[in-house]
Amino acid sequence: MPSHSVEIDGDQAFRSDSTTGRGLDGTYSGALSFLRRKYSRDLSQADVAVVGIPFDLATSYRPGARLGPRAIRAGSVQLAELKAFPFGFDPFDTLAVVDWGDVYFDWGYGSEAPDVITKDIAGILARDTATLCLGGDHFVTYPILRAYAEKYGPIRLIHFDAHCDTWPDDGKRLDHGSMFARAAKEGIVIAEKSVQIGLRTWNDDDYGFTELNAPWVHKNGVQAVIDRTLEVVGTDGPAYMTFDIDCLDPAFAPGTGTPVAGGLSSAQALEIVRNLGEIDWVGADVVEVAPAYDNAEITAIAAATIGHDWLCLMAQKKQAKG
Repeated sequence: MPSHSVEIDGDQAFRSDSTTGRGLDGTYSGALSFLRRKYSRDLSQADVAVVGIPFDLATSYRPGARLGPRAIRAGSVQLAELKAFPFGFDPFDTLAVVDWGDVYFDWGYGSEAPDVITKDIAGILARDTATLCLGGDHFVTYPILRAYAEKYGPIRLIHFDAHCDTWPDDGKRLDHGSMFARAAKEGIVIAEKSVQIGLRTWNDDDYGFTELNAPWVHKNGVQAVIDRTLEVVGTDGPAYMTFDIDCLDPAFAPGTGTPVAGGLSSAQALEIVRNLGEIDWVGADVVEVAPAYDNAEITAIAAATIGHDWLCLMAQKKQAKG
């Protein structure tokens, strides 16, 4: 049974008076928030804010990722009722997490959305609260990273994806396939200390990123991915995880806008994430969930689990610090 330190039965998202602990909600009922965390913009006690970014105006194929944050929240309900597997602890005994809600921008002025996203994320970081963002198409990572670079300086990126997202960029376009070329050119990310995992599309220029493409992962195995990632990224500088759900093979994540065959399994991806706890994590996102193409919440559940497990890494770090 889940811990009951919050003493709230039902609708924890609104009725909880704490950013730690748990109450009780039926998995089939109650107001939805990510992992049943309290909806709040009071960050005075929050280690991490979960932020939805319902933006898909930069997608190049199938639209619908604007509905991703809602779907991922719904996909998280079972993860909110038991101790975390395989960690064996309740992350919310240690880690204070709120669901901040969604970034609001006027869909009629989509070109203004990047600055709105950067401003909102910067405001959260100014309170010394990290973010776990739920996309939205993958372009949203660029304005998020701008805010992180303002606070921490250049960021090390751990990028899970089917696509390199470093195709030609003019510095202006809204494009979920070119923003990491822009981030590298602008010095927002440190390409030589960044890793791209699961790629299965070609680009003649890697911009200095270390690429562990999907065939390499399948041939060399999960442990080799973990070892190489730790070697490249290191543990002595701020790092950010961005997980495009199309890193997973369409068999494991059909609900996405640009699916590519030959990807990672859910088991492979989760094992990699769970073993990167030594990295100096400062933030993360899970993007490109497009529920209109999903089946039985397969994609949303995978995305929610990735976000959940990253929070467990943050809880472990806080526990280690005492």
